[in-house]
Amino acid sequence: MNTRANRISAALRAAFAPDLVEVRDDSHLHAGHSGAREGGETHYGVLMVAASLEGKSRVDRSRAVHAVLADELASGLHALALTLRTPAEHQAR
Repeated sequence: MNTRANRISAALRAAFAPDLVEVRDDSHLHAGHSGAREGGETHYGVLMVAASLEGKSRVDRSRAVHAVLADELASGLHALALTLRTPAEHQAR
């Protein structure tokens, strides 16, 4: 199935080669809010653990993810809640 969640996951895997990527559709939590639409696929949570994030600030990590997902953001993806960690940061949790 070619859902937005699957496309987001595939794009992040291709760009960052993460050890872990989890994409959660949170659209149902935002029904009636700005950017929400019937059928969902507008609001997502992402947890990604990737060595390629090493040495990047939190802002740079977010910018990199937004750049990779630019087409999704231009076609109805309204909001991303990002948790972006290196393997060492993730293991420390």
